[in-house]
Amino acid sequence: MRAEERQHRILVLARQEGRIDVALAATRFDVAPETIRRDLSELQRRGLVRRTHGGAYPVESAGFETGLAERVNLHVDNKRRIAAEAVKLLGDAETVFVDEGYTPQILAASLPTDRPLTMVTASLATAAAVADSANLTVLLLGGRVRARTLATVGSWACSMLGGFVIDLAFLGSNGISREHGLTTPDPVVADVKAKAIEVSRRRVFMGDHSKFGVSSFCRFAEIDQFEAIVTDTGLSVAEARRYSLLGPTVMRV
Repeated sequence: MRAEERQHRILVLARQEGRIDVALAATRFDVAPETIRRDLSELQRRGLVRRTHGGAYPVESAGFETGLAERVNLHVDNKRRIAAEAVKLLGDAETVFVDEGYTPQILAASLPTDRPLTMVTASLATAAAVADSANLTVLLLGGRVRARTLATVGSWACSMLGGFVIDLAFLGSNGISREHGLTTPDPVVADVKAKAIEVSRRRVFMGDHSKFGVSSFCRFAEIDQFEAIVTDTGLSVAEARRYSLLGPTVMRV
């Protein structure tokens, strides 16, 4: 098998399973682990995967995006810790925007129920999961529903957001880098996220370590627009420090 064909199959496998393991891939393709490592290095050079210890994760791009069904199985423990820490930043906020994605969905389920709170979201899954929570008023943005993420997008969603003044926005992204800020593959998703940032007084980014150093197609925010970044300890102390120099407090949990 030629290297180009093997690399293509490795990329397909990584996108199907959410990650690629060097040892398992070496067995599957009947090559040495060093060969797989070279393949992954080439795929990383082309911006298609992100290398990690013992493997790699696929980078989401204009041509590839992980669906909600896959996200609920990736880095679940990290996402639960991140959501639990991020919700502590709620303070006295009375209105919150909760982004689409699995980590924001976990956070929404952790919002306090002992006081009135209004949550705005574009995520059908998140809205349905917490709609019956005591003292929580859920406002679901209108618009076209994206099948992959079960989130609304388009001019209706942005127009509805434009009529609000939101105390705190909890946001995620497909990638975050010091060079390109926060990015996502789809322009219509970027529009909703950018509008949420525009109408919010405070902003918190939530994302596991695999998001860092990754750039996707559409930029919707700069790092200095956020008061805090909440991630896991997979992001090194040194790299966390570099992000904190751009403005936000970086929390590793």
